[in-house]
Amino acid sequence: MTDTTLSDLVHADETTPSIWPGLALAAMIAALAFALRYLPGVGMLSPLILAILLGMALRNTLGTPEVAKAGLAISMRPVLRAGIILMGLQLTLGQVAAVGWVGVAVIALSLVLTFGFTTWLGRVLGVDAKLTQLIAAGTSICGASAVIATNTVTRGRDEDVAYAVACVTIFGSLSMILLPLAENWLTLGPRGFGLWTGASIHEVAQVVAAAFQRGEEAGQFGTIAKLTRVMMLAPMILCLGAFAARRHQGQSGGGKAPIPWFVFGFIAMVGVASTGWVPQAVLDPATAVTQFLLAMALAAMGLETDLRKLAAAGGRPALLGAAAWVFIMGVSLALIILTGAA
Repeated sequence: MTDTTLSDLVHADETTPSIWPGLALAAMIAALAFALRYLPGVGMLSPLILAILLGMALRNTLGTPEVAKAGLAISMRPVLRAGIILMGLQLTLGQVAAVGWVGVAVIALSLVLTFGFTTWLGRVLGVDAKLTQLIAAGTSICGASAVIATNTVTRGRDEDVAYAVACVTIFGSLSMILLPLAENWLTLGPRGFGLWTGASIHEVAQVVAAAFQRGEEAGQFGTIAKLTRVMMLAPMILCLGAFAARRHQGQSGGGKAPIPWFVFGFIAMVGVASTGWVPQAVLDPATAVTQFLLAMALAAMGLETDLRKLAAAGGRPALLGAAAWVFIMGVSLALIILTGAA
């Protein structure tokens, strides 16, 4: 009996793939992404974007080791969800109050209108529905973080995630250059310009880079406005999860609904941060850990992304991303002017 049990254990150990090689590979790529940010000209890209680019480069040159597959799957699911939950510690209800109800209304309406417009245009252009939702989420909410969070509900291909991240990277980077130039003749003022950057630019790092070009007040307000927009990730994911569940039940006549339970953890962390009881000595490391976990998830997605499949999607998704980018810049600016938020 003992010999049989030991034999079974040895056999299981030989056939069950270890998660550690994949986790280690994703972690090493994430660490390299953080290190590369110190190179001149690279700091404008977030570690999340650098991580998926590095993963894609490795996947499409040397290939992804088979031994890493199990660990990469863990990076794209539990590790990703842990990062999203911890992201809640970066946000407080006090930040929302600082933006003011008019500013929050501008941000929320810009988000909803952009998501709706992108979804509609995606259907018109014939872009895959899952890829459309990822581009819509990345453009309307918070860039790469929103893309990977939304994909937990939409369950698109890794190539879809990579394409959506590429869109928010390119067009968000263009916003960093164009919005400060536009302010030269728009003259929105520090708070108005900060609100415009926070309501329209994709990534937090991109908002910081653009808003601070117009001074300290614009930079601070733009950052707070952007974090307020990030907070809207939770209700958006819950709504998408509810729609996905309804669609799933309609197609299969029942079955388990894809409820994004981790979003409630995100909301709980926002509540914890809002109490003011968490010391800065804890919040700073938590922010770094959050970014690292999300970078690991994107590195894993990059390692599973085949550029040939990415190219097969054609130019229509890129056109969709460009149209969504122009739309959110235009609609948020119009709302700021119409509401007098400037």
